[in-house]
Amino acid sequence: MKKKKVVASNKLQKKYTYFLTEPTGKKFDSEFKPDLTPKQMLRLGVFGGVYLTDSKREFPKDWFVKVKFSDKKNPELNYFKVSASQPLSVWRKKGWIYREDPRGWFQWYCRYYMGRRCKDDSRQIKRWKAMKRHVAQIKKNCKKKDFDCRPKQRQALLHWAYDSRKL
Repeated sequence: MKKKKVVASNKLQKKYTYFLTEPTGKKFDSEFKPDLTPKQMLRLGVFGGVYLTDSKREFPKDWFVKVKFSDKKNPELNYFKVSASQPLSVWRKKGWIYREDPRGWFQWYCRYYMGRRCKDDSRQIKRWKAMKRHVAQIKKNCKKKDFDCRPKQRQALLHWAYDSRKL
């Protein structure tokens, strides 16, 4: 694949340049097998409707069709209608933010999905794998497809590309 240059500009990054070196949605690390694409996540309802609102030019237009956005975080726009994410300030304080992806894991995942590869990939994949413990807790404590059981945990899993509707 020929490298494709992307120049991203949003509130947190001005003219950030990166390259897509892999085909969109393909050639992932063998240990990284997300259930959901970024497009599916956005359509389901994640992050209270405030994610990527200023980054629409960076990603395919069809990712944003039938997506409900909000000027401020609105848990009602989440699939499970609950808030399940910590503020970005907490992520920064804990050192979870990679400088090239100032919005965190989902921004990294969107860019990875599009074909960018970077030195933070292994750390982010390790963090994604750590979320599996929540899958195990839902399986252990909830009846299959009982969406009233642990909705916050189910929503958090959606934020990490695990399809908790299957559990």
